Amino acid sequence: MFKNTLWIAAVVMALTSTVHAATGNVPSAAAQGVSIVAPADGATVSSPFKVQFGVKGMTVKPAGDLTAGTGHHHLLINAVVIAKGEVVPADAQHLHFGKGQTEAELTLAPGTYTLTVLFADGLHKSYGSDMSASIKVTVK
Repeated sequence: MFKNTLWIAAVVMALTSTVHAATGNVPSAAAQGVSIVAPADGATVSSPFKVQFGVKGMTVKPAGDLTAGTGHHHLLINAVVIAKGEVVPADAQHLHFGKGQTEAELTLAPGTYTLTVLFADGLHKSYGSDMSASIKVTVK
């Protein structure tokens, strides 16, 4: 019985690893990171303004697509990076671009903001800090 239990545990662990990889929550080996292409870090902007996202080594796909090595962008406004494997919340500080958008128009009140782009898989599970990048902007 003990041998069967170990064998079953090994099979479950192997299947779990396969499912985890299939859900896209493992960045591709070529993943190099994400960026905010525009505006530039330290920029002063007028609201509304355009934010453009970039990603290297991964493919942008809509939410729900669970292909390994793919995902979509999230924009965090004055918020900390969501830990790897955790679901990105959906609220005023955590904007989802689940249609696969690579840019958005953002309307913010005057002030200084930290904008963080975060790449996550088709289930909105964060790829973690390695797949995030932040800039500071001042909205006048």
